[in-house]
Amino acid sequence: MEAEVFELGIPVLGMCYGMQFMAHTLGGHVTSAETREFGKTPTHVDVSSPLFKGLSEEEIVWMSHVDYVAKVPEGFKIVAHTKDCPVAAMQNEERRLYAMQYHAEVLHTEHGKEMLHNFLYEVCGCTGQWTMANYAKTAIEEIRNTVGDGKVLLALSGGVDSSVAAALISKAVGDQLTCIFVDHGLMRKNEGDEVEAAFKDSGMHFIRVDAEERFLTKLAGLEDPEAKRKAIGEEFIRVFEDEGRKIGSVDYLAQGTIYPDVIESGTGEAEVIKSHHNVGGLPAVVDFKGLIEPLRNLFKDEVRQLGAELGLADYLVWRQPFPGPGLAIRVMGEVTKDKLDVLRDADYIFRDEIAKAGLDRSINQYFAVLTSTRTVGVMGDFRTYDYTLALRGVTTTDFMTADWARIPYDVLDTISRRIVNEVNHINRIVYDITSKPPATIEWE
Repeated sequence: MEAEVFELGIPVLGMCYGMQFMAHTLGGHVTSAETREFGKTPTHVDVSSPLFKGLSEEEIVWMSHVDYVAKVPEGFKIVAHTKDCPVAAMQNEERRLYAMQYHAEVLHTEHGKEMLHNFLYEVCGCTGQWTMANYAKTAIEEIRNTVGDGKVLLALSGGVDSSVAAALISKAVGDQLTCIFVDHGLMRKNEGDEVEAAFKDSGMHFIRVDAEERFLTKLAGLEDPEAKRKAIGEEFIRVFEDEGRKIGSVDYLAQGTIYPDVIESGTGEAEVIKSHHNVGGLPAVVDFKGLIEPLRNLFKDEVRQLGAELGLADYLVWRQPFPGPGLAIRVMGEVTKDKLDVLRDADYIFRDEIAKAGLDRSINQYFAVLTSTRTVGVMGDFRTYDYTLALRGVTTTDFMTADWARIPYDVLDTISRRIVNEVNHINRIVYDITSKPPATIEWE
């Protein structure tokens, strides 16, 4: 970002680092906080500020910072503070510059939407015209203009993102689209067959590639999460190139990349949280004219809205999120076929019991992780030394932030007993009660 943005005479809203950048650039002072703030934080706000019109004097906001603004720039007024953060929001009404230390864009800031609404409508004077139907129409036109009479190869995983991308691109270019489902051997239990059943009769060109051996060979000996993600990303591209040669000339590679993927993979000088196989994992040289990523600017909840707008079946729109690298990043450490089989069975039981309890729509993402930790246990009269399995469940709308799901104890008890009794090589089960931040949703 350039400092000149503050001299354009237009309204500017800085959030989190954006507030720190604004303060530092305009003569304020930013320093390390003695007490870091993460998660839901009670915040006192000045309701006379346009940002907080119609709100209460105490609001719950979502903090995620280790630095803070110790001194605001000249002409700025402090309009919010917390117990540990003296400047939680600031403004210069004359210059129409506003800033918040917290994340108003996430669900966990309880009235974040109202704050953003106030900035857009009260400060900027905007009128609301954006709809998902208009977005779909514009995206379809852009895809047609980009592709022309070329051919498109889509990396289809069967997850929400790639399924919606397939439907959108299909509406744009019809039979110019070929969907390739790479069965990398890292899917959940029975998932490969489910994906094929969902798309084979959809009218799209659908190809299933059995590449399990290729991926397991590439992953052999790799323990670092980033190394695994990079290896999977590179092999994905190699597979598509191989399949593209088989079907003839292909001009574009399409992917279901969404905005959280882009943010977490890092852009410019931004910190890389983790590489996504469809962002940071791409090799430097790709044998296509370009990439088509029609969901790149959407969050997960918006992708689901778009899927519904396009008429996709509910079971596709509401599928559990699943990372592109698959179970490779839910098996901690080196990935082997035996570990994958253990995790598949345990994860299936977890998902089955969540559905039976009627929690599958209220918990936005839930899955099992096979840790690399082995512990001593006792089964019958015998000592065991087997794996610890972690269960993870979160509630969120945008997947940029998340809170751990309060799964009832009796449901967790049923899940634990079933897994220990029905799955070999697991003798201990733990439940992850960490929010995002400070953790990410996936363990790797």
